[in-house]
Amino acid sequence: MQKTETYTLTLKEYKYFFNKLYTSLCLFSNKYIEDIEISKDLVQDVFIKIWEDKIEFQSESSVKSYLYTSVRNKSLDYLKSKLYKSTSHLPIRDIEKLETEPFFLREVVVLEASTIIEEAINTLPYKCAQIIRMSIKELSNAEIANTLSLSINTIKAQKKIAYKRLKPLLKEHFILIAFIFISSK
Repeated sequence: MQKTETYTLTLKEYKYFFNKLYTSLCLFSNKYIEDIEISKDLVQDVFIKIWEDKIEFQSESSVKSYLYTSVRNKSLDYLKSKLYKSTSHLPIRDIEKLETEPFFLREVVVLEASTIIEEAINTLPYKCAQIIRMSIKELSNAEIANTLSLSINTIKAQKKIAYKRLKPLLKEHFILIAFIFISSK
């Protein structure tokens, strides 16, 4: 039997994972909790546990998996706690739905795709990125033009530029992004 090498995170790696995943993990927890402040506390608890307990990992990808699973479990534990039950009226069957593997996997995929799209949008010039973000929120060209005090032709031109620049950046993630849009309907 082959022994698998494990390691604990260095301070630099710990900071990297915290900076890269903290916001996504908070949003992920919020899908369960629906209270962003409590979600932030739960995510911080998970990061503290990794550091204090010197959790060992087999690879860099296992760190991400551990974080998402731990945040899910922390969130579900919170929902099952006496404090939450005494202040909320969430039916047991709703909590059971949140505990399912399909819900967990879908939320992880949605967050990962959102992160990829946001990183790509961040490469665009400011005004162009602003227009695309508004377009993603389903605002019409006229609404965007009115909000930004620009002409509709400028909005159309900026969107064309954005799509041209985003296409090569998002090309390798097409299947993932398509899955998100198809499964959200």
